[in-house]
Amino acid sequence: MTGSRRAAAGKPAFSLLLALLLGGCALLGGCASAPASSPGAPVAAAPAAGPDGTANQLLVLMAPAPLTLWQRQSSDLAAQYKLRQLSAWTVGSLDGAPCVVYQAAPAQDVAQLLRRLGADPRVAVAQPVQRFRVLAAEKGASASGYNDPYADLQRDVTELSLPAVHRVATGKGVKVGIVDTGLDLDHPDLRGRVSGAGNFVESGERSFTSDVHGTAVAGILAAGANNQVGIVGVAPEALLFAYKACWQDPPSSRQAVCDSYTLARAVDAALGQGVQVLNLSLSGPPDPFLSRLLGAAIAKRTVVVAAYDAGQDDGGFPASRDGVLGVGAEARPGDPKSGAARPPVVGPAVDVLSTAPRGSYDFFTGSSFAAAHVAGVAALLLERKPTLTAAEVRDLVVSTGRRTNGEGPPRVDPCAALARLEGHPVCNGP
Repeated sequence: MTGSRRAAAGKPAFSLLLALLLGGCALLGGCASAPASSPGAPVAAAPAAGPDGTANQLLVLMAPAPLTLWQRQSSDLAAQYKLRQLSAWTVGSLDGAPCVVYQAAPAQDVAQLLRRLGADPRVAVAQPVQRFRVLAAEKGASASGYNDPYADLQRDVTELSLPAVHRVATGKGVKVGIVDTGLDLDHPDLRGRVSGAGNFVESGERSFTSDVHGTAVAGILAAGANNQVGIVGVAPEALLFAYKACWQDPPSSRQAVCDSYTLARAVDAALGQGVQVLNLSLSGPPDPFLSRLLGAAIAKRTVVVAAYDAGQDDGGFPASRDGVLGVGAEARPGDPKSGAARPPVVGPAVDVLSTAPRGSYDFFTGSSFAAAHVAGVAALLLERKPTLTAAEVRDLVVSTGRRTNGEGPPRVDPCAALARLEGHPVCNGP
């Protein structure tokens, strides 16, 4: 099931990725095998990732403190509230604040525990470990100017005027973090595109390179252009950082789930690498801890792009969080009219051709992939002006979007966004 792991000639970064996947995850902030005495390392086995992995698990964020003090306090909390401590780590993006995951007994009242923990002066945030899902649909039926053989099958290449856009910007050197499932690192269209990787799912390295959703998101974002292979990404010269926080459910499907713990670890790792764009093609309930992490990201000028969940009144979290650029799926002919809540912007999301595991290609549908398009556009803008804030990128993307017949949310238009940034038209000609 796992794709080839041979090193690509002239690509030393790929060997580093293999080291990370084959046991080097400590380089990205600690893993289950790290010694318990090291700051940020788990003190016991990490919470199990799987259908029942989050049952009665609590996530507690404490105030920053010296290692010996917060370890003592976390043990005291466990004893006082009759909890079993599963894992502990320090969150670099939140000034080294310690985060502890506890297991409550089945008979304990979790809601009451959270109220008591939330009132404890040693605790900054107390919440359940929550479940999130990627926003992909199951598979349905389904004269670019590039030498990539499948580019003519990519409707988004034409709809987004990518040949003209890529004469101006390709996302060169912009760091884009993908927090998702794993991805096929050795895919011919992604080889050399991924500069760093990490796994935060228990035993997730076994399926990392055969995961479907993350592979598709990465291809939309940054598949190589004019390499005589496959397709073209929106930002083909961006630097991808891939962090596995989600696992396929069921295995080998397009669906995947994540939880508060795995997402927090992955987001913190991405921010530690200084990503300028963070793609979150997933949705779930409001999450106070993740909200703090994303707030820290936005304050550091990281553009956070999230998939909009049309099934939720507010688009779901994190798309609904202030400062996050929520991206919805462009409506298809015959779709019912949307309700009062609408995404700030929409992107291509129906039968989008992208990379798939084991060096293949397939068509994908869902707002997960609309978000990936917009994350790529954010990388194009940041290449041209790296000093843009997250709010400025969001405003450029939303305010320059095109509306069909004056109705519905604006559709992302990279030509118009770049023209606004540059102060003159940039996409003249085909």
